[in-house]
Amino acid sequence: MTKQKVSFFWFRRDLRLEDNTGLFHSLQSGFPLIPLFIFDDAILESLPKNDARVSFIYDSLEKINKELKTIDSSLLIKKGKTFEVWNSLIAEFDIQNVFFNKDYEPYAIKRDLAIGKVLKQNNIESFSFKDHVIFEEKEITKTDGLPYTVYTPYKNKWLEKYKMAGQAPEYDTKPLWSNFAKTQFPFPELSKIGFERSTIKVLPHNLTQIGNYKEIRDFPALDGTSYLSPHLRFGTVSIRKLVNWANRKNQTFLSELIWREFFIQILFSFPKCVNHNFKPAYDGIQWRNNEDDFKRWCSGTTGYPMVDAGMRQLNETGYMHNRVRMVVASFLCKHLLINWQWGEAYFAEKLLDFELASNVGNWQWAAGTGCDAAPYFRVFNPEIQQKKFDEKGIYIRKWIPEFDLGYNEPMIDHAFARDRAIATYKDGIIK
Repeated sequence: MTKQKVSFFWFRRDLRLEDNTGLFHSLQSGFPLIPLFIFDDAILESLPKNDARVSFIYDSLEKINKELKTIDSSLLIKKGKTFEVWNSLIAEFDIQNVFFNKDYEPYAIKRDLAIGKVLKQNNIESFSFKDHVIFEEKEITKTDGLPYTVYTPYKNKWLEKYKMAGQAPEYDTKPLWSNFAKTQFPFPELSKIGFERSTIKVLPHNLTQIGNYKEIRDFPALDGTSYLSPHLRFGTVSIRKLVNWANRKNQTFLSELIWREFFIQILFSFPKCVNHNFKPAYDGIQWRNNEDDFKRWCSGTTGYPMVDAGMRQLNETGYMHNRVRMVVASFLCKHLLINWQWGEAYFAEKLLDFELASNVGNWQWAAGTGCDAAPYFRVFNPEIQQKKFDEKGIYIRKWIPEFDLGYNEPMIDHAFARDRAIATYKDGIIK
């Protein structure tokens, strides 16, 4: 029996049907379209069985599948090593084209090159699209074509290009839904993928407070954040819709979205920064890397309430307020002199919005080792940060219920830690 010729759209970090660039183009391939998601063993094998992000991905896929079922289609879910999965799909289906949206992380680039080679060997055309960002790797550069390594000139060039182009195009896929293949693929239980449901939940995003984002964003007790970051990470919202909206509503919020793209292009242009200091001059810093100190930081028992509240919020919910992230990161790298890579790895394990580019970029910023980083002699005082941004202790008491019963003494004196950090950095920076 002759197999039906089909095209595939490969979902990765773009888990939505609306305003999805690659999906929009794939639905016009001329062949029935099979939507696919692969639970990649290379990514999953290091995760705990109750990882909250896997639960969120699963729920997002289930939502897509329910929408597809209304038009007598379905989502094909596979699990395994991506290379092996694609070989089995090529054997099972008469695939004409494969469409997907670009990913700019080192592993994804390597994976996509390997899969593209396999597809080409089997006479299958593959097409990739920009969807995760407004401007990708080489679209915002200096006049000499080199990437920006300082945020402000990058932002200015980004805004100039965005305004010249008009708002980012949004893609209406719904009129093309009739081009999905008529299929009834079974949707697996989460347990069949090897995971169990997490008690930690990704919250719905909320833009109602963004109008006064600039005024309230630094105060963790006000809960004035959007909760957008996990949705951006996994693509359940469109960056184009969001940027166009932010450009109309709030420029401060737009600047935060541009920071995200800045770090993505830094990671693409300088992939070594994942495991190395962006500034090699900082390679001589003698980190203390005391494991007991690190455990106290992880558990939120340092004796500094702002630090401890942040770490407890992270451990219990997978979220941490951005202002607090800066305080806890500075404390680890400078008060405790623990290598930023330890903190980056812990955040990667716990954060619902973990994105490699932003996580590495922000940790190196806090440590002073990254591009456009905080200077090494800036050492946040956690007590002053608490007085400025949680003066009444509302945030602290939420996450430290025992706070008023007589809280722990700080594990290290701030003045001593500050002087030690500055001296250690001075001695370690390679001239």
